[in-house]
Amino acid sequence: MRIIRDYQFIAAEDRGAVAAIGNFDGVHLGHQAALDLVRKIAKDSNSHVGTLTFEPHPREYFSPKSAAFRLMSADAKANRLEKLGVERLYQLNFNAALSALSAREFARDVIYKALGLTHVIVGADFCFGKGRTGTASDLINFGEEFGFKVTIAELLKDNDQVFSSTAIRNALSEGRPENAARMLGHLHRIEGQVIQGHQRGRELGYPTANLSIDGLHPPKYGVYAVTVDILDGPSQGRYFGAASIGERPTFGVYKPNLEVFLFDFHADIYGANISVALVNYQRPELKFDTLETLIVQMDLDCEIAKKTLNSLYL
Repeated sequence: MRIIRDYQFIAAEDRGAVAAIGNFDGVHLGHQAALDLVRKIAKDSNSHVGTLTFEPHPREYFSPKSAAFRLMSADAKANRLEKLGVERLYQLNFNAALSALSAREFARDVIYKALGLTHVIVGADFCFGKGRTGTASDLINFGEEFGFKVTIAELLKDNDQVFSSTAIRNALSEGRPENAARMLGHLHRIEGQVIQGHQRGRELGYPTANLSIDGLHPPKYGVYAVTVDILDGPSQGRYFGAASIGERPTFGVYKPNLEVFLFDFHADIYGANISVALVNYQRPELKFDTLETLIVQMDLDCEIAKKTLNSLYL
């Protein structure tokens, strides 16, 4: 997959794709349905499969101090899109110049002139251009004017629930990772490089791998049954574990992070890239009066997680 970040400097081989347009946060089943259309149309027209998205996310650009909301990092999103067959990822730099384009200017200068997209797919609720004034219907009209085709993908629903990044965030905030997974089409994952922690887990008999959740929408604080994919290094593979997400209140108040204990695992994975999938929410984050009561609870947490994971995967 090739990633194109500047629409003003486009190689000839990167023009002319069929592309879905959107933020694709989470790459949920609604996004995947749009990509199904892209792949079919691209195959029929002998074109590249493309996706047009933006970095930073426009919401981050306009409200840089707002609470973190992203379901996945840019790298995780790119990896997911590549696995779904995307060949050209137009991950355009969202900046003052791009945000100032009117809907018509975006259609003309970006879609038509710069990228030369032959066919674009958007959701029925798609908005674009300065002030989000352009609609999916407007895009159809611009396509007729400039010579590219437009397909409107129906919004995917289940029991009147539209599959959306917002609905997935709500499910995670409420400790419902199973519901989030139903909309995503896969378990919600937090990915990143294992960082140095305070090593308290090691002292308690539960050495953990620590991940930052900076910039990501935080799931409900508490303990989860998880699967962990170690993506590189000698310990590559999938493991079961129990993870805690939150501020570690027993020891004070710390910057929120994710700590995961891998069952029957003893290798050093500092610096390794891992992907932690939230399977089941077990309990909220608690403050313990003594380390002894904390250890008793951790013993119980791990036993519950093992039973959950064994029942699902073994």
